[in-house]
Amino acid sequence: MAQKVLIVYAHQSPCSFSAGAKDAAVEVLKAKGCEVTVSDLYDMKFKATATAEDIIGEVKNAEHFRYAQETKLAWEEGRLSSDITEEQRKVTEADLIIFQFPMYWFSVPAIMKGWIDRVLTPGFAYSQEKRYSQGMFKDKKAMLSFTTGSHEPMFSANGIHGDINVSLWPLQNGILHYCGFQVLAPQIFWAPSSQTPEARKSMLDDWCTRLDKLMGEEPLSFPPLDYFDEKHFQLKPDVAEKFVSQEFGPALGVHLGKPLPHNSQVKAGV
Repeated sequence: MAQKVLIVYAHQSPCSFSAGAKDAAVEVLKAKGCEVTVSDLYDMKFKATATAEDIIGEVKNAEHFRYAQETKLAWEEGRLSSDITEEQRKVTEADLIIFQFPMYWFSVPAIMKGWIDRVLTPGFAYSQEKRYSQGMFKDKKAMLSFTTGSHEPMFSANGIHGDINVSLWPLQNGILHYCGFQVLAPQIFWAPSSQTPEARKSMLDDWCTRLDKLMGEEPLSFPPLDYFDEKHFQLKPDVAEKFVSQEFGPALGVHLGKPLPHNSQVKAGV
């Protein structure tokens, strides 16, 4: 059976480098026999705001509207708006999701954040019991593929923007891993707008080379859910003890006051 790939794409211009990266992914993955679907968020005019309009029919508590609780109930009852359910169908069918975007303010564009807020609803994408390593999508892969406006040294431990690994932790751990995805290392295109045409072509060539073997890549490493107690979700004492003599803690975000592990958010196996 052909593997299915969903590309969630956010850029306003078909002439952009992001569009080129998206098109390259479609071409290479289709050539490998994958079924590729693209959600072009700007072309779709995807609604970014999470509101009561996302629910068909009356909400449970209109006076004190709480989006997460209301959308969880609506998902259970089949009352989410059609644009959300269509994207959830694509997620359900996908073996791999690639998020293709230009980095805005150290994160994703608002329209993509709206996709995350509205599509990855409680019940569908996570629950108290099913998250992180035991998450809903633990049999699926996901990755970020994005451009930056700055060169790589500016996103280093000594750079003015700070360590790119720190920037990526909320997106890769707090969203993708939280929902259970096996997170592949990000594809980062450093400042393509400042590069020569030859350098931009080389970037896309490297991306195509990676795409050829993408589905077999080792995912990034995150602490499994059973590292933490079930009451306060703190690292279990016996687990913490194992890291006392080690240079680094279990993860960039769960560092135990130790130095941050190098490149744990950009390379697998480090």
